[in-house]
Amino acid sequence: MVNKRGSGNRDRRQSSGRGERGLTVRVKTARGRKMSSTLWLQRQLNDPYVKMAKLDGYRGRAAYKIRDIDDRFNFLRQGARVVDLGAAPGGWSQIVADRVNSHGNDPKKKIGKVIGLDLQPMEHLDGCQFIEMDFLDEGAEDAVKELLDGEADCVISDMAPFTTGHKATDHLRIMTLVEAAIYFSIDVLAKDGVFIAKVFEGGATSDLMTILKKYFTKTQHFKPGASRKDSSEKFLIATGFKGKPADFDINNP
Repeated sequence: MVNKRGSGNRDRRQSSGRGERGLTVRVKTARGRKMSSTLWLQRQLNDPYVKMAKLDGYRGRAAYKIRDIDDRFNFLRQGARVVDLGAAPGGWSQIVADRVNSHGNDPKKKIGKVIGLDLQPMEHLDGCQFIEMDFLDEGAEDAVKELLDGEADCVISDMAPFTTGHKATDHLRIMTLVEAAIYFSIDVLAKDGVFIAKVFEGGATSDLMTILKKYFTKTQHFKPGASRKDSSEKFLIATGFKGKPADFDINNP
């Protein structure tokens, strides 16, 4: 790396080089802190995407995942109406708002809409309307459609349930959550719409793909570059929504 202040010996002596050479930060285990917490903290401190998020003003490293997904599939178009399930703290919504121009920063382009839902509160975000509620609650889909003043072009989800530590149980829990998100999307999506959701590798994933193939013309898996290499997470990408069947009932899909 070239030192912007020059390559002379004086500069090298005055600077320790911390932050410039990608040194690994190691965290000592404090009294009362579990080893798992220490390892998580160490991973956060050494994660380049965590550092980039702070520099770029994003609310979390997850922002780069939806960026990578859209760079690959190009579904966040100017003027699009997007529903972000499990939106807090807002990293995905930040990227979406910029790409669909929901904040209207570019008056020459169409203005989109971003609706975020989450059980947790979320600080105000320009270009995003937020509903603090469970998307599984009765009437959630109607509340979304009212704010959208119509149907959505995309439903996206980076949700994950609280984990138990039991791998098989946690896998089934997220599969159940994603299945519910699929049926939610069927109720609010416009024809040719897009559904994207996070899953983890496991046998039940094929069951979700079977459901998606029934309602979408194309389905596939994708792992963004911003996903951690040691993570089993990947994203279901379903495009070309065929339209909601006339007899569809979200309470009895």
